[in-house]
Amino acid sequence: MGDPTYSLPDLPEPPDLPEPVTPAGRDGLAALLARPERAVVALDFDGTLAPIVPDPEQARAHPDAVPALAALAPRLRSVAVVTGRPAGVAVRYGGFAGVPGLEHLVVLGHYGAESWDAVTGTVHAAEPHPGVAAVRAELPGFLDSIGAWRGTWIEEKGRAVAVHTRRAEDPQAAFEALRGPLAQLANRHDLIVEPGRLVLELRPPGMDKGVALAEYLREVGAESVLYAGDDLGDLPAFGAVEKLRSDGVAGLLVCSGSAEVAELAGRADLVVEGPLGVVRLLSAIAARLGGPAQRA
Repeated sequence: MGDPTYSLPDLPEPPDLPEPVTPAGRDGLAALLARPERAVVALDFDGTLAPIVPDPEQARAHPDAVPALAALAPRLRSVAVVTGRPAGVAVRYGGFAGVPGLEHLVVLGHYGAESWDAVTGTVHAAEPHPGVAAVRAELPGFLDSIGAWRGTWIEEKGRAVAVHTRRAEDPQAAFEALRGPLAQLANRHDLIVEPGRLVLELRPPGMDKGVALAEYLREVGAESVLYAGDDLGDLPAFGAVEKLRSDGVAGLLVCSGSAEVAELAGRADLVVEGPLGVVRLLSAIAARLGGPAQRA
């Protein structure tokens, strides 16, 4: 596949490493830099590695994301992509498979119900929740019956189903109007509703990015973690990192900034400007670490 060596993104010079605004964030970054071989960098996909687009099927990782990750990953314990998407879809849309430097990347899809690792190149998954199939069949008629079909559309996510309002005449009003009815529908089928950026996802309980991230960090014995996200669905992961800090795991929380997620930005140690800002942060950390890989 051509030159097997990935370098930092093609920037005029290595970007400056921004300083977190909180003491806990500064401690998290310092721990990552001091012992990268015991650190995990975990990232959401949509809005963090990939720009938000009107059609989620057209989402792709920022063109500099994979080179930045490939430059950084060999110095770390691991890199994990934590997403609500199916793991295989995230791998395909991210272009993560077969990339030198990403041999130990892991994708935790469907909030941890699926996992893909670059070592085996395979997806491992739990049994699907029967309520998802029931909701999938009922949802089109349900939206029509409450007059919410105009401007909304359904995204099939395998182990979950999502309703988007971004194309509605008033996307935020449509989003708020649907929260209650969709919560009732989900409850009838033992599911929950996870709000996002103008999207409401119906999925099984007990699946969230916080649970997936905490379990993975325990599995690999991480001493520090950087988690970056952009959405309300990333709040459980932020909460997991905040809890892990009290248990001695240093953490840096990064918000891939957006006016739509003020709550996430308010809890972040560092806010960057969307996927490009995330890429520049990853590149700056890789440049600061430099030198040969330190994987334990």
